[in-house]
Amino acid sequence: MTESVVPGRVSHFRGRSEHALDSKGRLNIPTRFRDVLRRQYDERLMVAPWHKCLRAYPLPQWEELEMTLRAEGKSQPQMIKLLRYLVGGVVDCPLDKQGRLSLPPNLRADTGITRDVVVSGMITYFEIWDQATWERENRPAEEDFQSFEQIMIQSGLM
Repeated sequence: MTESVVPGRVSHFRGRSEHALDSKGRLNIPTRFRDVLRRQYDERLMVAPWHKCLRAYPLPQWEELEMTLRAEGKSQPQMIKLLRYLVGGVVDCPLDKQGRLSLPPNLRADTGITRDVVVSGMITYFEIWDQATWERENRPAEEDFQSFEQIMIQSGLM
């Protein structure tokens, strides 16, 4: 079922799914994420390393991030190091005709991504994790839910 386009409606990257890279390092982007790209952007993604995962940004979101980093960089010396890592490491990765994203070997190596991955929506971008790393780093423990609840209460969401 395809969603109809509602004027003024903003689409976001939501949900999480597991995938396997093919032998050339290509990832089938989830259909719901491709739909967001088609409705709101185009099929160009800027893929940047971020600690233990890759972050995939639609081009307009990436450009907005760059402008914010540039403005902040004038007042924060540590920002130069962040710019070198993030902006220096980004790769322009358009989707192919089959909706696949080709992940460059250097980005996969830098973040420990092998064959099995988790793709996780983060509202304005999505993350690509090696599945084993995802399991280690992101599975919430029982005590996490107490702090999650506190955050939601403080934010007026509960």
